[in-house]
Amino acid sequence: MQMKVDVSVLASDLMGGRAAGSPFADSAASYIAARMAQLDLRPVGDQASSFLQSFPIVIAGHGPQSSAPTLRTSNVLGYLDNGANHTLVIGAHYDHLGFGGKGSGSLYVGDPAPHNGADDNASGVAVMLDLALRLQNERADLPYNVLFAAFSAEELGLIGSKYLVEHLPENIAPVAAMINFDMVGRLSKDNVLAVNGSGTSPQWNALLEQAARGRAQLKLHPSGLGPSDHASFYLKYVPVLHFFTGQHAQYHKPDDDLVLVNFPGMATVSDLVFDLIKSLPEPEDLAFAKTKDEGQREVASFKVTLGVMPDYVFAGQGMRIDAVLDDRPAKQAGLQGGDVLLELGGKAIGDIYDYMEVLGQHEKGQRVEVMIERKGEVLRKHVTF
Repeated sequence: MQMKVDVSVLASDLMGGRAAGSPFADSAASYIAARMAQLDLRPVGDQASSFLQSFPIVIAGHGPQSSAPTLRTSNVLGYLDNGANHTLVIGAHYDHLGFGGKGSGSLYVGDPAPHNGADDNASGVAVMLDLALRLQNERADLPYNVLFAAFSAEELGLIGSKYLVEHLPENIAPVAAMINFDMVGRLSKDNVLAVNGSGTSPQWNALLEQAARGRAQLKLHPSGLGPSDHASFYLKYVPVLHFFTGQHAQYHKPDDDLVLVNFPGMATVSDLVFDLIKSLPEPEDLAFAKTKDEGQREVASFKVTLGVMPDYVFAGQGMRIDAVLDDRPAKQAGLQGGDVLLELGGKAIGDIYDYMEVLGQHEKGQRVEVMIERKGEVLRKHVTF
């Protein structure tokens, strides 16, 4: 099975955990680009013959006080051109946590070790590539072009997918929908498959039910937001779906390895989504719908939430807000996307790490003052947690 080969390569110790900005991630990108060439996809990277879309990242600090150098990493982009007027994006992130350590997002407390990320997210890349092969044979019947996108820097805050939606290649038809695979390598014995974003188009539920019949039990979550790359497209008013087979004890640890991957389950996911894609309506009939943001999970150790999506690529002083979630304290206080949070409860916010530390010091029911910058003007608001 080619999917097993792809996961074996990407989740090998030789890939060193694929941390964005590292030579290991570059090696993973080169492998994915070679696979896209093998699948006869058209390169739509920065150069005419390249699958790589390069962009800068800052690993530590996310603020001016950081002394970390600016590094570069790449999305890997291959295009199936069917001569259609709209494009379907099928995406998965390929980066992971490198060798772990402070600030990496690792939940492992031992010595540095490769975080191979077989499920997170070599599994998603393998399913994406499997669909690229299968859709080559269906191209004449599909009213969409298909952009296959392997994202980097997802673990740093959806940076690669956000870069792509802001820098779509010029020769790509407008995006009509996005399908995201993030952690699809652990389908349970009960065949329960989580699907986020089911409320982002009125058409999704019926299409999903039809495709899943006899294959999987779907656990649908309407929200288009969440901690994976589909959120970048949802914020641009694109209908999205995110397929996910669930959390496990090896999440963000070195032992998320090949031996634990359920490859027949990955085949089930690919079969389901393949039939879903074949049943898609004409692009003009796939309407976008804004959802309540109930799908945005909070960090469990926090007693309160502000209800915002941080902008992880903001390099100025403070913590820039990318989006404000409905029916949360920030929304009720009048905060908006684009605001830069400078103080919370009288404590300065220099970057996202300051924000998380200060947020964790508050209790439910507290009313605190926040200072924000909005379009050059400093404002003070009051938030009740």
